Amino acid sequence: MNFGNFITSDTGLIHFIASILALLFGTFILVLPKGTKKHKIIGRLYALTMLVVLITAFMTYRLFGIWGIFHWTAVISSLTLICGLIPILTQRPINNYKSLHFSFMYWSIMGVYGAFVSETLVRMPNVVVESGIPNSVFYNMTGIGTALVMGFGIYFFLKLKPKWDKQFEIVSNNKQTIK
Repeated sequence: MNFGNFITSDTGLIHFIASILALLFGTFILVLPKGTKKHKIIGRLYALTMLVVLITAFMTYRLFGIWGIFHWTAVISSLTLICGLIPILTQRPINNYKSLHFSFMYWSIMGVYGAFVSETLVRMPNVVVESGIPNSVFYNMTGIGTALVMGFGIYFFLKLKPKWDKQFEIVSNNKQTIK
């Protein structure tokens, strides 16, 4: 495999480095206890690296030459990041800001995993073109890979959300007790 075209610009290099860091910080956020000082520090690093990832994503047009599907996914990623940060920064809505925070941030991190799978498959066009496989197969592989990641994300979200709700004493009617 030729890695000569792996990173083709300074923007691409910054995007790549920030993406790897966001993937690592996001993974730590998922596996470490929530609400700790370490969680808050790593969470800030995650948000910062995601900001860099998203800005550079909107500056990248190498694949299509125009606004493409990955730009739309960057819009969705921007929304999940913003919707995850606003509740924790404002502590509003008062009764369920923590639940909103970890729900949106969870999906932000799942989006990073989905992007990783897509980006890995996007790096295969030369293999696809040289093999004679139609581009539709390439796009189907990317879509299926991302869908599988999101499917696993749904499974683990449904499994972990009750644990997180209990940890932060968020009861099913969305009223949060004060500790």
